[in-house]
Amino acid sequence: MAPNKIKKNVELSTYCWIISALSTALICGVFVYALKRHDNEWAVCILGGAIVFLFLFTLCYMPLSISLDNESLNINRPLKIKSIPLTEIEEAKLCAPTMGTIRICGSGGWFGWYGWFKEKYLGKYFAYYGKASDCFLVTLKDGKKYMLGCKDAPEMVKAINERLSASL
Repeated sequence: MAPNKIKKNVELSTYCWIISALSTALICGVFVYALKRHDNEWAVCILGGAIVFLFLFTLCYMPLSISLDNESLNINRPLKIKSIPLTEIEEAKLCAPTMGTIRICGSGGWFGWYGWFKEKYLGKYFAYYGKASDCFLVTLKDGKKYMLGCKDAPEMVKAINERLSASL
């Protein structure tokens, strides 16, 4: 029998770490430069607000781990947990995003990949992953799709499918 809860961390790719570090340093550098100039207080306030919004958005969507319990598949994020009831899942299978992926709205590597994406053969899906090589696709009964990623993705897919089979 499978354990009650399985939790796998999302590992960021080297590309994600580089993009995240460089862009964060650039954002902070521009803000510090704007603060020191004292030319336009409104511009500094607007820039500060935009930075706060950007980081809050990241904290709401950046995937930290994927967990599975007897009732749901959970995408664990810093400020929120997205839960998908097992009763709504049609299938889970290993599937990596392709080079033809189009980002509709979301992050393309800044602290991971998250947001809406579209591919020719998969259609539109919402992504939460850190490395393309760690991905799997979860399709819901209503047709919605989620591209998820975590360490040991094959083990997570196997566990999801075992729980789905057991509930039939």
